[in-house]
Amino acid sequence: MEIVRQMKGPVHAIFVPVGGGGLIAGIAAYVKRVSPDIKIIGVEPYDANAMALSLYHGQRVMLDQVGGFADGVAVKVVGEETFSLCRALIDGIVLVGRDAICASIKDMFEEKRSILEPAGALALAGAEAYCKYYGLNGENVIAVASGANMNFDRLRLVTELADVGRQREAVLATYMPEEHGSFKRFCELVGPMNITEFKYRYNSDKERALVLYSVGLHTKSELEAMIERMKSAQLQTINLTNNDLVKDHLRHLMGGRSNVKDELLCRFVFPERPGALMKFLDALSPRWNISLFHYRGQGETGANVLVGILVARTEMNEFLDRANSLGYEYELESNNEAFQLLMR
Repeated sequence: MEIVRQMKGPVHAIFVPVGGGGLIAGIAAYVKRVSPDIKIIGVEPYDANAMALSLYHGQRVMLDQVGGFADGVAVKVVGEETFSLCRALIDGIVLVGRDAICASIKDMFEEKRSILEPAGALALAGAEAYCKYYGLNGENVIAVASGANMNFDRLRLVTELADVGRQREAVLATYMPEEHGSFKRFCELVGPMNITEFKYRYNSDKERALVLYSVGLHTKSELEAMIERMKSAQLQTINLTNNDLVKDHLRHLMGGRSNVKDELLCRFVFPERPGALMKFLDALSPRWNISLFHYRGQGETGANVLVGILVARTEMNEFLDRANSLGYEYELESNNEAFQLLMR
C-alpha cells in the first residue's frame, strides 16, 4: 500500500526477498488487485531456492540443505498458503549468489550510509541482475530492503567479496618458475592491472611456484588480455574468482611453513599508489630472490606488506642501503617469535 501510494509514475516491477514466502505473498495479493500490470518478482540465494524449485515443480519442495549466509531467508520449505498465493500471483524468481549480495550491501552503504543484512540486500541484488539481463533502461523498479540485522563479524566477509561481486576484483592463480627475477617479470606481465592481494611462499623442492593473487578495477576484456599475456609467457594462469572454497579458506592458508636458508623477513609499508611495487622490485630484484610475499590492499594511505628475501650475512649492509634508499618504512621481523613458530 505504501509503494502504490508513494510511488509517482508507473512501476515496472517490485523485487521482494523470499524466505517462507509471507512477505512476497502479501505484497503480490495487494498489488495485483490494485495495479495488476506491476510485476512481482521474488529473489532468492542460489543455495536457498525453495520457492524457485517449488514453482518449477508445481508443488512445495523441501531442500536437503540451506545456505546460511542470508539467514533471514534460509528456509528449507516455503509455507503452504504462501506457495499457493505465489503460484497464482507472482511473475518469477531471480536467483543471486553471495558475491552479488555483498556487492549490494556495499553499494547501499556507499550511497546511503545504511548497512543492510544479506537478506535485506537480496532484493537489490536481484533487481540489478534482472535489469542487466533484460537491458532495462528508464523504468521504475523497486527493491524491498527488508532488514538491517547485520552481524558485525560478518562485515569482514562482505568486504572481501563485494568487489568480486561487482567484477571489480578477480582472484587468480599463476604458476611461475622458482628463479631470480621471475616475480618481477610476473608483475610486468600484469601490466596496468592493479594487484590488490598477493600470496607466495618459496619451496625449494619444486621447480614452479604457485602464486595466489587478486587484481582490481578490471573489465572482462582487460582480464582476458592479462591472462593471455601470462599464457603467452608460458605462465599457466587459472581464474578462481567463482570458487567459494578459495575465497573463504584457501586464500588464507596459502604457503605455510618452509625452512629457507638466508631468509630475511621484513615488513614494508608500501604507499597505495601505482608503481610502488615496481619501485620496490627495481631496487631489490633480481639482486636477491624473493621467498615470501603477502599483500592485501585495504584502501588506506599505506599498505602493510610482508616480504621474505634471501640475503646472505655478507650482503646485509648492501641490502640495508638499498632498502633505506626506497624511502618506505620497514622493519626486520626474522627474530619475531610468531615467525619462528608459524613459518619455520
